[in-house]
Amino acid sequence: MNRMKGALCSLALLSASATAADINSYANIDQVKITHLDLDLSVDFDKKELAGSATLDFKRLDPKADELVLDSRALVIGKVEQHLDGQWTSANWSWGQQSEAFGKAIKISLAPQADQVRISYHTTDGATGLQWLTPAQTAGKQHPFLFTQAEAIQARSFIPLQDSPSVRIPYDATIRVPKGLMAVMSAENSQSLSPDGVYHFHMPQAIPTYLIALGVGDLKFKALGKRTGVYAEPSVLDAAAKEFEDTESMVKTVEKIYGPYAWGRYDLLILPPSFPFGGMENPRLSFITPTVIAGDKSLVSLIAHELAHSWSGNLVTNASWQDFWLNEGFTTYLTYRIVEALYGVDRERMEAVIGYKDLQEDLASLPAGDTRLVPDLTGRDPDDAYSDIPYEKGSLMLTEIEHKLGREKMDEFLRGYFKRFSFQSISTQDFLDYAAKAGLDIARLKEWIDKPGLPNGAPHPLSDAFNKVLAAQTKWLRHEIKAKDLPFKAWNAQQQIYFITELPEHLSRAQMKELDETFGLTGTRNAEVAHVWYRQAISHDYDPAFGAMADYLKSIGRRKLVVPLYELMMKQPQYQDMAKKIYAEARPGYHPLAQNTLDAIVK
Repeated sequence: MNRMKGALCSLALLSASATAADINSYANIDQVKITHLDLDLSVDFDKKELAGSATLDFKRLDPKADELVLDSRALVIGKVEQHLDGQWTSANWSWGQQSEAFGKAIKISLAPQADQVRISYHTTDGATGLQWLTPAQTAGKQHPFLFTQAEAIQARSFIPLQDSPSVRIPYDATIRVPKGLMAVMSAENSQSLSPDGVYHFHMPQAIPTYLIALGVGDLKFKALGKRTGVYAEPSVLDAAAKEFEDTESMVKTVEKIYGPYAWGRYDLLILPPSFPFGGMENPRLSFITPTVIAGDKSLVSLIAHELAHSWSGNLVTNASWQDFWLNEGFTTYLTYRIVEALYGVDRERMEAVIGYKDLQEDLASLPAGDTRLVPDLTGRDPDDAYSDIPYEKGSLMLTEIEHKLGREKMDEFLRGYFKRFSFQSISTQDFLDYAAKAGLDIARLKEWIDKPGLPNGAPHPLSDAFNKVLAAQTKWLRHEIKAKDLPFKAWNAQQQIYFITELPEHLSRAQMKELDETFGLTGTRNAEVAHVWYRQAISHDYDPAFGAMADYLKSIGRRKLVVPLYELMMKQPQYQDMAKKIYAEARPGYHPLAQNTLDAIVK
């Protein structure tokens, strides 16, 4: 069934009209569009190199087109061939435009009858989409690890292709790795080790190129349900399986509301802690940070978020990175709905309030243009505009639609949306056209989309549970109770995070010490609680936490958690040297995407 579905998607792609050019890609997708990828790559940990070939099938949208333009970044190209009269023959090619933001264009001359090209190449240390980890940087400390991160425009650093979310392709791959290691991809995966280190992959559905993903390491598999499971290093596997045991229930929950899961299996790959994001929604195999393994399921909304992408993002995809809110706003809204269904309204409200607070911080700190749902990314690497705006502002807009339609009609609206645009990459205008047919107020939606900040009357999530947290905090601040009388340890992680986040600026060192000694905040194993506590430690000059904070910054690479801490330190002259010292030691373990962000902060 999956193979047939993938074939139907490809046929739909071929029959589509010409696509507009992508401002973040050099590819001539308005003239020629790739329709299938076949990879044959060897993984060399000694050279830190992927080497082999990429075979691209393509369709000419312009019958007169005689050139295929691809994206690349820091690739070494060997020979380039085209398939003519049943055999491979050399093709003329040259480098085209280049820039720091977008890499280098590859221009391949095409014979009139050609419909395939094959490119032999290898990656270099400039591959921003690859991270090579030494055994010491892994959980098991015995074997090296490799993982890719292609979103937004990093696939071009390990595959020469048309690196645009408007290009959807099925793919096949043969990956050769050292014996004893396992390779997994965003495709149909084996659950056992290959004795010869050769793995074959098939992704039958057409996916955007940024969702092509590869992981290689000392991995084991454990089932979570009939169609869900987890891959992880052996020392992490049991804890991950326990933490994420509700994954199968999550899949069923979303299916009941928004329609069938379209991807066959939904598995998780737990990456080493240097992974720069919380998760990445690679289809069939979400990549997940180990920082959400807290031991109490308090951070599993991240799994709900990556799963929700199976509908919003993977099934219906933003056609350009300026339309990123179509991926993340819808997914954040769905995440809150999944959390509510599985863990209750109180938990959902708490997470929504924390998300709203993150949104307010970005609205206050970003340039006005970047607080629009559709920012201008002309000449910019999309990662440079990354923020909570598309996530939380987009979700609030959908929440407002729900308030106007009612939940039942809202779910009907979304089911129709996913069905109408299934396996397509769409623009904000496509959404507005769909919304107009549903009778929504388009002028109001454009206010959300086109204007900076939040429109008047935007929803503002509230939480009774947090009101109780603030009431207890107020009693402690007024010295009516001691820290030991606070129900802090009985609170869930969201309540603890909120309590720490809302601590006032005038807090004394003695009060910081009382909280720390009572609740063991310095060195806590909950990565999200640790993050907000260390922010307060910097803001309140609480140096007893700085040693543990340095260890924290050296042990994880998730940008959401590490970037704000470096930013805070660099804003205060007395801590700039500390920030630089920590960063000098931590930087080699960070992913290139995190390094690029932090290099600009820690000057």
